[in-house]
Amino acid sequence: MPSVKVAPLSILLSILAVFSLLFSSSSALARPPISKAVSFHFQAAPVLKLSSQDQLFLEDLQHRSFNFFWDQADPQTGLVADRARMDESSLNENHRNVASIAATGFGLSALCIAMEHGWITQSQARERARSTLRFFADRAFENHGWFYHWLDSKTGERRWNSEVSSIDTALLLAGVLTVRTYFHDPEIRKLATKIYERVNFQWMLNGHPLLLSHGWKPETGFLKSRWDTYSEDSILYLLAIGSPTHPISAASWYALWRDRYRYEGHTYFTTIGVPLFMHQYAHAWIDYRNRRESRGDRIDYFENSIAATLAHRAFCINLSHDFPAFGSDMWGITASDSAKGYLAWGGPPRDPEIDGTLVPSAAGGSLMFTPKLSVAALQAMHDKYGIKVYSKYGFIDAFNPGTGWFDSDVLGINTGIILLSAENSLTGNVWKWFMQNREIPLAMQKAGLVRSKSRTTSRPGERFGSPRHQVKAMAEQRPVSLPPVAEPAHQVAKAA
Repeated sequence: MPSVKVAPLSILLSILAVFSLLFSSSSALARPPISKAVSFHFQAAPVLKLSSQDQLFLEDLQHRSFNFFWDQADPQTGLVADRARMDESSLNENHRNVASIAATGFGLSALCIAMEHGWITQSQARERARSTLRFFADRAFENHGWFYHWLDSKTGERRWNSEVSSIDTALLLAGVLTVRTYFHDPEIRKLATKIYERVNFQWMLNGHPLLLSHGWKPETGFLKSRWDTYSEDSILYLLAIGSPTHPISAASWYALWRDRYRYEGHTYFTTIGVPLFMHQYAHAWIDYRNRRESRGDRIDYFENSIAATLAHRAFCINLSHDFPAFGSDMWGITASDSAKGYLAWGGPPRDPEIDGTLVPSAAGGSLMFTPKLSVAALQAMHDKYGIKVYSKYGFIDAFNPGTGWFDSDVLGINTGIILLSAENSLTGNVWKWFMQNREIPLAMQKAGLVRSKSRTTSRPGERFGSPRHQVKAMAEQRPVSLPPVAEPAHQVAKAA
């Protein structure tokens, strides 16, 4: 694909801010209004003041993160790479051309974000979405509508002897349903509906009345593990409960075990020992704000994820006794690469594997919960470590300041949660697009997730908004100075 040359970063950011305002207005006019058949009422995010430097930093981070999903997706299949080298060198043979269907779900949503920001044209976004949906609707192997976890990005063949994965299919479906409402395109709507309605959630129960299996393999059948504890699986269960063709009982929602945990004054429900991402992924699409269970533990899941993030930050601050680099503006551990390989670590409580490694997507994935604290952490990482941690695709996956280890790779799912969380914190757009799928509000209603008054208005986790009328004013200010990192390639095909 031909590359577009870019100006120096400081100038580019100012220009992009102005054109973002103009493009977002024109693209909104170009698309037909949202169907009145959708009953979900979107709640705009309250606005908090954000400095021009923070605003432009997040815009740049989002753009670089999107570049991963544009550059690392096969144009024919739409499949997004599981990982890539930040310096664009080749992966080893075992990882080459391995795509993740979960990363592809993030990538579909990323197309909508990019079009809103003007990073790609409407025709580019629409065609990439169509190619991806055509592949999953008609070419990819599926069993009762479920897909393999990892596929060859070019051929679509199974890789790594992976399972037909229930949770990864759910994250793919989240992206599929996002583009279904964003693009008012008959083919996209038809293909997305076919993909979702073909998924047989009842089959994935494998005989259990309430709990879904982790997956299935052709060699051995269903996996023994079930989704029986609270985690990122809440999006899987809402998709299943709301399915118009193969729904499961709403009682499944309350069959999940939830641990009540307290750390440094922060009380929340979790599954003890899981990484922070389990409090983030479902929220990238599902708008849990101002909703609470009408029975059971009566959990407000948005408040819950705020508390989980604040507890995790306090946990990391306490780790500074062992790892001096950690602190109030330098925190975050979640499932990631490490010098020892990929680890699903986190805390509290303390994982014995913790060795001082920092993971930017921990703070980045919580931008929608704790925006001020999260952006401060990301900015501190950016300012202190510069090109070692921040380059073409945004942040590397992980790094250890104490040992001097810096990852060479970017992971699709960790990059994706930063991008979507940032967009929700700034505009709420991903929530808006996804929740226009009427199956989701219906599933929440069936599960008893009812409207409640938010208590977060004066909490540290209060969101900030980014009204477009502020962008021009910020662009007129003196551009911020960022470290001399490699410029984004912006390798997007020119409009035909």
